Amino acid sequence: MIKIYQADNSVIWFDDELISDPTLAIFDANYWQSQNRVVGSAKGRGTTWFVQLESMQVEGMQIDGMQAALRHYRRGGLFGKLVNDHYWFAGWEQTRSAQEFRLLQRLIDAGVNVPRPIAARAVKSGLTYQADLLSERIPNARDLVSILQEKPLPSAMYQKIGQEIAKMHQANVNHTDLNIHNILIDAQGKVWIIDFDKCRQETSGDWKKHNLDRLERSFLKELQKRKIHWCEKDFVSLKGAYE
Repeated sequence: MIKIYQADNSVIWFDDELISDPTLAIFDANYWQSQNRVVGSAKGRGTTWFVQLESMQVEGMQIDGMQAALRHYRRGGLFGKLVNDHYWFAGWEQTRSAQEFRLLQRLIDAGVNVPRPIAARAVKSGLTYQADLLSERIPNARDLVSILQEKPLPSAMYQKIGQEIAKMHQANVNHTDLNIHNILIDAQGKVWIIDFDKCRQETSGDWKKHNLDRLERSFLKELQKRKIHWCEKDFVSLKGAYE
């Protein structure tokens, strides 16, 4: 169940099946390091930390804890060099962490393969806020770029990708940064879509076409940059299954 914990200058949204005490320093990498539960990291605008959650009881059975990705929201572009990680505060539910947390839950409810949201935080300071998100790390999964650098994918896999994007669009979710770094395939051949920061629900407009156009451009970019194993007919397979 999703719950909310509020202090004087901060709000935490959390899944109480996975987080029992939101007052712990779960958004601080040092906390996880002190518990010897940091299992890796990745560099982007900042460092994303991968951490091991505790095991839990589900219907009387002991289940190993999932791995999670801890991300601090940072700005990109030229403005990000001036204002690294502060955002204008317009209400708790309008914070980027709250919006991504709730959007992920809506997508899961709609049957779309996305990371499970675990906890989100916003901390207000004056007229601005900072934000963090703890979400599921998809086990044994790789993004399309790393896979296509090694080998081509069969038409059936592109069809599965197109079907997953269609499910996301049927849920009226506009993924504003749909590219092949944000599409994963796990060891069981399951397709996942990740990174929903600044994404939103929309019911009108031509954003669905823009999503697909952006995705095709990312294939072409990586074809030129990294010589991935990809050709235009692969995207035809993807779009055919999408439609």
